[in-house]
Amino acid sequence: MPESTAVSIALAHVDAWTHHDWVRTREMLAPNVHASVTSTDPQFPGGDFTGVDTYMDRKTKAARLVEPGSVQVLSTIGDELNALIFVTFRIGLGPGGTMVTMARSCLYALDESGRIKEERDAFFILPTTPGRASQEFVNDGN
Repeated sequence: MPESTAVSIALAHVDAWTHHDWVRTREMLAPNVHASVTSTDPQFPGGDFTGVDTYMDRKTKAARLVEPGSVQVLSTIGDELNALIFVTFRIGLGPGGTMVTMARSCLYALDESGRIKEERDAFFILPTTPGRASQEFVNDGN
């Protein structure tokens, strides 16, 4: 089954910022982009912000810690204007900046030009203790 327009754009966006391609990341945003980030972990307070410059400032600070090429797409669904993706990736948020795995759901809404106007992210860090994490939600496309 082919990807929807919004899913294709959302995945391209994740690919851009996780590979530290800031020009491409910015180009995919609507001028008045609004984003919310949240976690159940009190160490990561999240935030709510509007506008390309604020978005890029926050995104580049956090995404610089991502290991390029480490994204695993677990599941996607969407239509022409909305996409929900579930990914994991390696990020330097462990003790002393060590790499850990982050699970992240990303909900996107596009404007009439196909640019991202809304982004809602929720995440948590997977435990490093073997056997403590579950991957029951994995959709491998088969």
